[in-house]
Parts: sequence; C-alpha cells; structure tokens
Amino acid sequence: MTIAAIEDSKQSIADTTHELLLEADAVPDPRHQACLDQVVLLNAPVARSIASRYRSKGVDSDDLEQVAYLGLVKAANGYRLDASTAFLSYAVPTIRGELKRYFRDCAWTIRPPRRVQEMQGSIAAAEPELMQRLGHVPSDQETAAALGTDPSEVAEATSVRGCFNTLSLDAPGTTDGGTSLMETVANAEDGYDLVENVHTLTPAVANLGDRDRRILQLRFGSGFTQEEIGHELGVSQMQVSRLLRGILESLRTDLAARVPTDG
Repeated sequence: MTIAAIEDSKQSIADTTHELLLEADAVPDPRHQACLDQVVLLNAPVARSIASRYRSKGVDSDDLEQVAYLGLVKAANGYRLDASTAFLSYAVPTIRGELKRYFRDCAWTIRPPRRVQEMQGSIAAAEPELMQRLGHVPSDQETAAALGTDPSEVAEATSVRGCFNTLSLDAPGTTDGGTSLMETVANAEDGYDLVENVHTLTPAVANLGDRDRRILQLRFGSGFTQEEIGHELGVSQMQVSRLLRGILESLRTDLAARVPTDG
C-alpha cells in the first residue's frame, strides 16, 4: 500500500469517526452506544499500536491490549464534540494514561537509566508537534528522525515511559487536585462496601425524576464538571450547583428514612 493510500485510509477513519460521534451525540440509546462501539472498533488499531510500545516488560501482550482498549472506550465515552482537539488527540493520551496506571498498579518501581530519562524528555517535547504535523501517533522511526537519534533508543525510552516511577501517595489523585492518591487507594474490603452502597442507593435514586438522575449520571458516572453539565442541560453552572445540592439532600433524607431505629 502506498503512503498516499495509507493517509487516505487514516483520513477516512477520522472522518467516519467524527460522523459517528456526531450521530451518537444526537441520538439516545441503544443507537447512541452502538455508534460509540463502532468508534472503538474503527480506532482499535491505534490502541494496539500504543500497547505494543509497552511489550517485553513482563506483562502479557493480550493484557496490554485489553487495557489499551479500556482507555479507548473511556475516550469514546468522554470525548466532547465541542472540544478544539480531534478525537485521536484526546484518545491517545487517555489510552497511555490507562496503560501507565496499569503498570503503576503492578508496583513496578525500577528506575530507568539517566540516558533513558533524558530521551523520554526529548520525546515528550517533540511528540505534540509531530502528531500535529503527521496527523497520527509518530512511529519510533519518525520520532528518531526528528530527534536525530537511533530508533532503538526511542523504542527503549517509550517502552518504559511513565511505567517505572514510584508515585508519591501525596500526589493528586484526581484531575481537580481535590484529593490525594492516598485517599483514592482502595481498602481490602472496598468491594463489599461498594455492593452495599449500590443496593442502598438504588431505591433512593429510583425515586428521583429523569432530569435529576441524568445529572447524577453526568456528574458521578461520566465525570462531567458542573460547567459541562450546564452546557449539556442548557442551564447555568450556578443552577447546576443548586440542583446537585438539592438532589444530594433529597438522597440523604430518603436514606435516613430507610435506616431502622433501635427498639
């Protein structure tokens, strides 16, 4: 296949992806989810390509690809059409972030050599411009050509990027910096607490109206900010804040009424 044909294929996938995201934004389930599923299938080769850079590090290739697919699914569900970036510009960091979290969970704390760390810095600085110019995630050969180095050095640096650093438990555990990583670390029996919480909350949430349930889903299920929820519902951020307070107060009242009293 010629370079022109490859580029045409990539552009076709990008165009189809955008059309599917537009349709998903305009239709309810099950068609909404079907469109997002097609977006994931179309862009699965990108996830596989990113996962391949983390191979030969003690983790099965199939496991790496599954983690990368999870990141792609999150990207498809979290991408906002009004964003100024293309879908892949959002999806690639999301997929990489998912892979890095996976390696951190595996507790890999080996420190790479200084030359590898320096190469990682050079790659990180050059990659955004390369992605914009090439329209895709640069290969090791393309990155090496831009940096004037050997592809094997780029491959070594990218394969361990972000995977062997010990993360401080005082580091922010969420994007808004509101909690530390320590506060997000699961306890041994968190799974039981989760099951209990779900069973407790289900009847209370069922008593809410459609709009209130939608707000809860956007805020706590999809991770929308109050501003993003406001755009979604056509109301101000302040109104969203008041609505959330009212919903949570309603849930607290409902749950308190369900707690049995002694005697």
